[in-house]
Amino acid sequence: MPALPASVSETLALLGKGQYIADRSLATAVYLALSLKRPLFLEGEAGVGKTEIAKVLAETLGRRLIRLQCYEGLDVASAVYEWNYSRQMIEIRLAESDRESRDTVEENIFSDRFLIKRPLLQALEPDIAGPPVLLIDELDRTDEPFEAYLLETLSDFQITIPEIGTVKAEHPPIVIITSNRTREIHDALKRRCFYFWVDYPNAQRELEILRLKAPTAAESLSREVVAFVQKLRGMKDLFKLPGVAETIDWAHALSQLDVLALTPEAINDTLGVLLKYQDDIMKIQGSEAERLLRQVKQELAAAN
Repeated sequence: MPALPASVSETLALLGKGQYIADRSLATAVYLALSLKRPLFLEGEAGVGKTEIAKVLAETLGRRLIRLQCYEGLDVASAVYEWNYSRQMIEIRLAESDRESRDTVEENIFSDRFLIKRPLLQALEPDIAGPPVLLIDELDRTDEPFEAYLLETLSDFQITIPEIGTVKAEHPPIVIITSNRTREIHDALKRRCFYFWVDYPNAQRELEILRLKAPTAAESLSREVVAFVQKLRGMKDLFKLPGVAETIDWAHALSQLDVLALTPEAINDTLGVLLKYQDDIMKIQGSEAERLLRQVKQELAAAN
């Protein structure tokens, strides 16, 4: 089992081993969360690589990844545990035929073998490979009551089941929480975590990411793609700015079409890969795309 990184530099190397290009500030937050056994709360726009950090840590550390995908209406039965009611009813019928006492029946049906364990409870169980990586993804999509329920789990890494008692982790899991900030998360939960805002990468780092994630794209095309996306992110009137995931997808799509350099036609034909709202596509398509591309090519030529 790979050991936890012993420094920020080792954390950078660990993330790099999993093909994640991180800056030193992010690596510092990850290192502190790992070494001090605190949850790491990652906030930022969609598509900037928050979820990927949990996946990379699980892969490079050889740990099990347990993912809780959040959504509106998420409750304890889906996130923590529920009882297998159908099996319990069968057990009760069998006990009645054997004339077992009520106390014996209750003790039997509220035992571990009738418990269906969901992600949060699974994350507290011991694992031969070491504590798992628990990814609580897009917490901002849940309701506030569920967010409040998480406080016990994140404070003491324990869950109380009324019929059984308290289940406590022998070794805390590695917890990564992500939020796209569609709503504010309560301070009480944030205080239990280390916080880091994952921003869009600068041009140099995004180019490094493309070299790693889209190696089939020509170097000149990758430079133009990154420069064009960076221009789009500087616009204030787009409904949804493209994330790193969209940059990678766009480079793959252009390579698949054998595009070696950006042209107005290539941009117009593939804008749906980069932008996800028709209003945004309409704003960029045509003369605006041509104008941005002209700026990109001039700036790259001047830099060379």
